[in-house]
This record gives sequence, structure tokens and C-alpha cells, in this order.
Amino acid sequence: MGVIRKKIAARGGEGGVKYVCDVCSADITSTVRIRCAHSACNEYDLCVQCFAQGASSNAHQPQTHPYRVIEQNSFPIFDREWGADEELLLLEGAQIYGLGSWADIADHIGGYRSKDEVRDHYLQVYVDSPNFPLPKRCSPHDMELANEISREEFQSRKKRRIEERREAAKNAPTLQAKTKPTASVPSCHEIQGYMPGRLEFETEFCNEAEEAVQLMQFDPGDGINPRTGELEPEMELKLTVMEIYNCRLTQRVERKKVIFEHNLLDYRENTKSEKKRSKEERDLLNKAKPFARMMNRVDFEQFCQGLIDELNLRQAIAQLQEWRSLRIGDLRSGEKYEQEKQARIQKSIPLGSMDRERLASAQRSKQPPPPDPPSGAALLVQPELPARMQSPHVIAEAEKLSNMKVEPGQVNGGSVIVANGDSTPSKHKTLPQPIPGIQPLALSQDNAPDLHLLTPEEVKLCEVLRIQPKPYLMIKEQILKEAVKGNGSLKRKQAKDICRVDQQKGGRIFDFMVNAGWVVKA
Repeated sequence: MGVIRKKIAARGGEGGVKYVCDVCSADITSTVRIRCAHSACNEYDLCVQCFAQGASSNAHQPQTHPYRVIEQNSFPIFDREWGADEELLLLEGAQIYGLGSWADIADHIGGYRSKDEVRDHYLQVYVDSPNFPLPKRCSPHDMELANEISREEFQSRKKRRIEERREAAKNAPTLQAKTKPTASVPSCHEIQGYMPGRLEFETEFCNEAEEAVQLMQFDPGDGINPRTGELEPEMELKLTVMEIYNCRLTQRVERKKVIFEHNLLDYRENTKSEKKRSKEERDLLNKAKPFARMMNRVDFEQFCQGLIDELNLRQAIAQLQEWRSLRIGDLRSGEKYEQEKQARIQKSIPLGSMDRERLASAQRSKQPPPPDPPSGAALLVQPELPARMQSPHVIAEAEKLSNMKVEPGQVNGGSVIVANGDSTPSKHKTLPQPIPGIQPLALSQDNAPDLHLLTPEEVKLCEVLRIQPKPYLMIKEQILKEAVKGNGSLKRKQAKDICRVDQQKGGRIFDFMVNAGWVVKA
């Protein structure tokens, strides 16, 4: 009996190689067949009926060509559940497809054998055998399994197993088609050119780095001068080229590390988060991306969030300065001004026929379009701050101050409350009197940029004393700090020393703060 070669034929529902008669085309896979052994007939098979009648086709000559009788070797030799014919198909499939291609080998064997079943059988019988690389029952005189299980019983078992697995395959639910291919090729990822299975890109950093070393050879004993024992210049050049190549590989690995660390391959998620940001924020984050190479993901996200917060604060400050220059004194008026400003800009744009129709249809629709989410700067200048921006400690202190009555000549709990004239004063405020011999200075936004930081009484004081707002604020801060150290009280001489100005001006400043209730005279 010769080794069965794979015959080109259709595969049945239960898999495996099918053999047909070359004369009548009958299926002779599960029965005895006659094979021509002549070199002129390649895999020429006949059924028993055609062979008995002397039928032939093509170049086969039944009178002179030798033949072999090939029967179904359906009896166990190495395992109780595997026949000799299946063992032959297993070895043939491993030879054709290679070890490891268990799905192809299982399809080659047929009989509804799964790839896991074929793999486990091969490892148990051939690899884990005490007679490796031969099976345990490799002796031709070992007929233990053949005597234990008769041919008829084994064939009935095999038929029952095939029928059960055929029914199970019919009742099994259909597999859902995979939405994303699993092959490691550049077209199988949302980032074109990236191969997820290999963690590589189709075009790597310094993609031509391998060209310098692809033809380089290092033979044993080469590169060393036998007389001097030193490296030859050619070998030194090769080692230098290899060092340059290794440096490029290191740079390639570092760039991949940055990509994986910051999840830059999640293109859809990154694009979705970028669409939620304004154009200014996107431009700012694009400029900050080079710093990601020297930070981990958490630090870089905190760094970017800090930059966005700074941008929002700067925009909010610029917005508030614009409102102050227009004499807008509260946030609600500023919000109303911005709405009217956008309406004026919209009206100033000339509309074409299509724009008029679109505007009319938008006005007729019942549901207005959803407004754009406010930017970070817009949230900072809202009349009502979000709850997350209101500190519970600040809210509690504000309620405490609103319910508290301060008696004249007292300081709240020994602390100093600086409200720039917004809270109810503990004493009646008197306007500062001019100093003899000193002409008052008229202050305005043009010659005093920080004038908006002062109360009207403080502005009058600075005009009388001829002091700019910024130096006055520094003097005020130092006096209040020193007063806090003394439980809210301060001597006139201490205030004059802190001011470092004319003694008369220092006394006027001290009297003004005592009269305002910010400091208690010691």
C-alpha cells in the first residue's frame, strides 16, 4: 500500500480529500479503489466495477499497467479514536501545509475534525511519545488496539461521531462577520500604514537606515591585522557604520514609544476630542505637541490643561478690559453687549438669495438650532459662575459676612477685611482735605492705568497726595500686612515708616485707613 497523495477534487461537507473514479466519476473515497502504478498514469483511480470490466480512459492500459489495491484503513493503530487512514492524512497534511497550519490539516483530514483536536492529538501521540520522534505503538507487531477494537465497531463509532458533529454544525449559530480584519497589514488599521500585529509602520523613521548595512559581511577572523593585532581601517569603518545604524534604531524606538505612550494611534478618539475645542485651543495644543517627547501622558495632559486655562484667563481679562473701556460696569451688561454686537455683525453681512431662503426657513422652523457650547473664556465672564468655580469656603465666608454686623471701632475677630469700599464701613468716611502748598493731581485712565482698582474715596486721596494708584496699592498692602500681625491695630509712626514718603502724606494715608475701618489706631 503506497502513500496517498492529495488528489485535486472537490471537498465534501465534512471536509477531507475526495477520490472519484476516473472512468465513471463515482465517489470512491470511503470504499476500496484500484490505483494504477504505471508512471504514465498520475494518480489514476478506478472503482471495483470499472476495474472488473476492464474499462479505461486517457493513457491507461489495463492489460499491461500494474496496479495497487487501496482499501480503507479504518482501524486504530496509535489512538482508540483515530484510524490509520486519518493518521496518514495527518502526516500528509503536515507535509503539505507545514506544522502549525492546524486548520488546513484538519480540513485535509475531514471527518469534522477541529484544529484543536488535530493539534492535541499530534502533540500527545508524536511529540510526547517515549519513543520520540516515533509514536509509542510504532512496532509493526503491536496489534493491541486492533485486537481490542474490531474494524466494524470502530467504523460504527466513526460514523456515529460524524453524524453527531454534522447535526451540531447544522444547529450551530452562524458566525458574525468581523467588522475589522485581524491581518497585520497596513490597510487594517485606522492609521494608514500601521501594522498592529507587528507594532510597526510601513514607513519607519529613517526608513533607509538598513540600506547601509544590508550588504555588510563579518567573517570570523576578519578585520584584525595578524602582524600588529590591531583593527584594520575597513573593519573600523564597518563598526562606525554599525554604530550609526544602531543610533538610528534607538531613535526609531524612542519615537514609537512616544506614539504608544500618548495614544496617538487612537485617531478617531483624538479627532473627536479636538472637535470640541476652539480654533485658538487647537492651535495652542499643536504648538505644545513637541513637549510630549519629554513628558509622560499624565504630565503632558496637565501641561496642556494649564495652557488652555491660561489662554482662557487671558481672553477673559481682555474681554473685561474691553468692557471697562466702554464704561460697562457689570457682567450682565457685558453679556448683553456681546449679544447685540454679534447681531450687528450678522446684519452687516450682505445676504444672497440662497442665504435669505436659508434664513427664512430657519425662522419658520419650530426648533431653533442648538447653540454652540461656550468657550472657557466665556465661562469666566458669565454673570453667574458655574458651581465648580465657586469654592464652598468662599460661599460660607460671604454668607457669614452678609449676616454679620460690625460695631464701630471693632475689628472682626482680630482680622482685617479688605473690600475696597464695597462693604458697609464701620465709620463715617470723610473726604481727604488738600495739603497746603501741594496742588492736587487730576487722575484719569490715560495717566493712571490702574485707576479702576481704587474706590472713589481712594482716587480722591491719591489726587490730593499726588500719588499714582500702583504705589498707593503697594503702600496699602504693606500697612494691612503689618496691621494683621498686630491683631488689626497699628501705630501712626509704624505707618509712616512703612510708607517711606513725606511724613505728612504718610499720616494722611494712615488717617484714611483708620477712618475707613481697615486699621485700628493703637
